[in-house]
Amino acid sequence: MRRIKTAVIGAGFMGRVHAEAIRRLGNVDIVAVAAISDDEASRFGRAIGVERTTADYQSITADPSIEAVHVCTPNALHYPISKAAMEAGKAVLCEKPLAMSEAEAQDMVATAEKKGVVNCVNHNLRYYPVVQHVRRMIEAGDLGDILVVQGTYSQDWLLYDTDYNWRVDAKDNGPLRVTGDIGSHWMDLVQHLTGMKITSLCADLQIVHQTRKRPKVAIETFAGKTLRPEDYEEVPIVTEDFASVLLKLGDRARGAYTVSQVSAGCKNRFQMEIFGTKCGAIWNQERPDELWIGHRNDPNQIVLKDPSLLKPAAASYADLPGGHGEGYDDTHKQVFRRFYAKLADPSAPADYPTLAEGLWGMHLLEKVIESNNKQGWVTV
Repeated sequence: MRRIKTAVIGAGFMGRVHAEAIRRLGNVDIVAVAAISDDEASRFGRAIGVERTTADYQSITADPSIEAVHVCTPNALHYPISKAAMEAGKAVLCEKPLAMSEAEAQDMVATAEKKGVVNCVNHNLRYYPVVQHVRRMIEAGDLGDILVVQGTYSQDWLLYDTDYNWRVDAKDNGPLRVTGDIGSHWMDLVQHLTGMKITSLCADLQIVHQTRKRPKVAIETFAGKTLRPEDYEEVPIVTEDFASVLLKLGDRARGAYTVSQVSAGCKNRFQMEIFGTKCGAIWNQERPDELWIGHRNDPNQIVLKDPSLLKPAAASYADLPGGHGEGYDDTHKQVFRRFYAKLADPSAPADYPTLAEGLWGMHLLEKVIESNNKQGWVTV
């Protein structure tokens, strides 16, 4: 496969995750990085060994030698950066949620179609091998007709009012926080696994901390736990810390999920529970190589990831043999591998979530806002 030049825009937690995964592909070279300031871009570039650094992302989107960009910025910049890159004919891999609004997302999809560029929204959590095994089990009818879906995505990194991050600020993150940041993953995955669309929902959002103490210096995601009282200033909060959502999938299936960034002890507890007329399956991201399968009249099972024993269509999502763990960073590698395969060979399948799927996710998030405002069910 030919070598491809790419750039990473955004130098925070996700920028580092993307850079490390890109490097594992073998045929993709990171030739430039961009950040909010020259100093931050320079630090990021030194850390990952990239010489070309800039605070001007437009200098990257204007460079014809760069074929793709990874947009790893705060949400408010997803739309303008992605649009500029696609208008310049570049492939775009954008973090989720896709944009600040459904209208922005619609324009992103229209631009991708007009320019004919490869495009992807980074719903990487689809790409755990065991998760793909569940998907293939459902396709094969092993679970029977789906009756119930439920679960959570719970974290604790914003438990205290002294915890702060750009995601707390609506002007950078958008009108939703926990539902947009991690609830978008839950809604995407349940539809990906079951093959059914969410048809209606009822949401309730809760702001636990009406005010938070914002650090006077920038703090990276999941960091900033040792600042002193004089290092903060108190600010009002308008984005939710917790949400609960009832939902309907298709005509028959019903379910519910919660999302939280204030659940003590839950570091990244994404749990998906799917129950059908034959059996049930439960997967927890904190134990990514394990799958619980539940039966009514037989002993329950714990299945460990082993590509030689997974459903054939799921085995290609694992690169290591049984007993060798594959986790969060590996999911990005799997998404990126398929994205760049399509860029190198337009005839290759688009085995990754596209911006159109990100648009559907934005539509669901706006329905969450509508439902919470009316405190009732809304049709999707």
